[in-house]
Amino acid sequence: MPGQFPTPAMAEAPTATATGAAAPSRDDVRAELERILTDVVGDDLLLDGPLTDETSFDADLQLESIEFVALADQLLATYGEQVDFVGWMAGMQLDEIIGLTVGQVVDFVVSAVEG
Repeated sequence: MPGQFPTPAMAEAPTATATGAAAPSRDDVRAELERILTDVVGDDLLLDGPLTDETSFDADLQLESIEFVALADQLLATYGEQVDFVGWMAGMQLDEIIGLTVGQVVDFVVSAVEG
C-alpha cells in the first residue's frame, strides 16, 4: 500500500532479484563459493578449515589462473550472466587480484545478483 511504513517483518524479507527469486544472503553465497571451490580445487581445499571472509585466493588457497577460469565459469552457471566475474576482475590491478579474498568475491556476487 503506498505510503505504508514497512513493518519489521517486511524489512527482514529477502530482496527480490530481477527474476523474482530472493537474492542470496552472504552466508548462502559463501557456502556456494566453498562448494564451487571444492569442485574446482578438490577436497584438499578445506584441510586448513572452512573459508572465511579473510581467506585469500593467492596466499591461502594458492589458486592458479586456470582455477580462476573454472571459478568464473561455475559462478556464471550458478548465478547467471549478471555475475560477470571476469569483467569484474578485468577492472582490477594485479596486486588487487593477488590480494583478492573470499569476502570480496562474496560481496561482489551479492551486489551483482541484487543489482
